[in-house]
Amino acid sequence: MFLGIQGGLSSPILFIITTLIWGSTWLAIKGQLGVVSPTASVAYRFAMAAVISLAFCWKRGVSLRFPWRVHLALAGQGACLFSLNCVCVYIAEQYVSSGVVAILFSLQAGLNVLGAYLLFRMPLKARAVLGAMLGIAGVTLIFFPEFGAMNQNPQMLMGLGAGALGVLFACSGNMLVIHLQRAKVPVFSGAVWGMVYGALTSVLAGVVMGVEWAVDLGPVYLLSMLYLSVFGTIVAFLCYSTLLKREGPGPASYVNVLTPVVALLLSTLFENYHWTALAALGAALVFVGNFLAMRKGGRGGRGKIPKLHPTAPAAAPPPSSP
Repeated sequence: MFLGIQGGLSSPILFIITTLIWGSTWLAIKGQLGVVSPTASVAYRFAMAAVISLAFCWKRGVSLRFPWRVHLALAGQGACLFSLNCVCVYIAEQYVSSGVVAILFSLQAGLNVLGAYLLFRMPLKARAVLGAMLGIAGVTLIFFPEFGAMNQNPQMLMGLGAGALGVLFACSGNMLVIHLQRAKVPVFSGAVWGMVYGALTSVLAGVVMGVEWAVDLGPVYLLSMLYLSVFGTIVAFLCYSTLLKREGPGPASYVNVLTPVVALLLSTLFENYHWTALAALGAALVFVGNFLAMRKGGRGGRGKIPKLHPTAPAAAPPPSSP
């Protein structure tokens, strides 16, 4: 079983696994759409992931004991990153291709830097501001052809709106991740409680909205659910947290640079996403912008990234992949 052996994998392999998994979750979500409502699907997904993760932590002796004040932040993290953010993504992908939604979510790179500066007074570098501006410009170019089609398909606007709201939830959750890291809460342990609280949030939201708790026993839905719950949530987080411990937040954060590229390539192959010159230019700007926002500086712009002690928390939030 993969759980527990990620520590024996090299850092480049961990990086590749994390990038490919989180880059493919956007397409896997398409298999969740249809019979079951987005809120119910998200609740099922993270309930399954939470049960498996809790069993893993019990078997490996991973401590999940935290003060009640920490649990308040964990609940907020779970609601934002493991519930509301994902529900918005599921809704957005009903109307917009998965790769385009992934590109929209790449705006997190710049917004996280801005949020960390405003809330935690973390340094705001000029290249991070430039990266955020390039990311916004790139996303605008990618969506520019879509704007003209909104008259014929007004539901596309609903998809873009849901995606934008999801970005805000994701960034809010990432600010709570920074807060939790300052409280010395390890990334994976925090994520496990996030899954628990995320599942509970989705159940509560579903009850309030009167969601029908349908079940889809079709192979596409069940396989995509299994992939999202086990690989997209647990395995990827284990790989990412291991990478953080070994290499520090700088190298690990480049996962966030490449995941939208993987998502857009898969969308091209399986969703017949049609490239235009503007879309290609926009994707290039997003890639460069994310690179600048994530890049750590140093002497000559090529400073070394200090490694973290194996028990230390990360200094930057993990990418918020749905």
